Amino acid sequence: MTGPQEPPALALRDVAIAYQRDRPVVDALTLDIRAGEFVAIVGPNGCGKSTLLRAIARLVRPTSGEIVLHGHDIRTRGARELARELGLLSQSNSAPEGMRVVDLVARGRHPHRPAFAPWTDRDEQAVRLAMEQTSVTDLATRDVDTLSGGQRQRVWLAMALAQDTRTLLLDEPTTFLDIAHQIEALELLRLVNREQGRTIVAVLHDLNHAARYADRLIAMRDGKIVVEGPPNVALTAETVESVFDLPCRVLEDPETGTPLVIPRARG
Repeated sequence: MTGPQEPPALALRDVAIAYQRDRPVVDALTLDIRAGEFVAIVGPNGCGKSTLLRAIARLVRPTSGEIVLHGHDIRTRGARELARELGLLSQSNSAPEGMRVVDLVARGRHPHRPAFAPWTDRDEQAVRLAMEQTSVTDLATRDVDTLSGGQRQRVWLAMALAQDTRTLLLDEPTTFLDIAHQIEALELLRLVNREQGRTIVAVLHDLNHAARYADRLIAMRDGKIVVEGPPNVALTAETVESVFDLPCRVLEDPETGTPLVIPRARG
């Protein structure tokens, strides 16, 4: 006999989001995400993926429904309290002009530090570890605005890791990264997920990366979930064609055994 099922880390119930009253971006979406799960959200541009993450982070207010984090409606949480539980890496970020890399990463510690509190060894260790994990230690004294796009993306990821939250929301975390750094970043996220038990919800454009690293895929189109499940169940040729209008073959990745999407030649 099994015991009671652990409540989800994150629960969305009939969530709808609309920037215009008659045009929902997310439409009556219900979803549970378990603690310690690595979930990849995929779908075409404009399907509501990023908007959904922004709503979970309370940057966008749903027009209806509720979002519950660790048993509490996010609307009842203070901003600092929420930031200690939930971190967000957005698609587009900007740092104040002249800010050094180490100072930007240190901003991840702000939710854990009362006003005017002294910098602690724990803060120092969190920043140092995050910079080491993302290979930006040698950039510590550089101004953020002098970095390449890929370097900046790794610095923002370091800040998100330094925030040390139980749940991480990542909107296209491999943007601007070359292929080697894409794999490095995703390997790091999976390591953080497995060894530290952090819940990760990532919007990813590369279906093969999503299949390789995530425990579960959620495919969206037109603000709704089309299919969800483990990669080897959810990622089929039929799913890819229905979600992306892309004829393809889905093979087994010879390295990992996960699904590998091969687009069919057009014409």
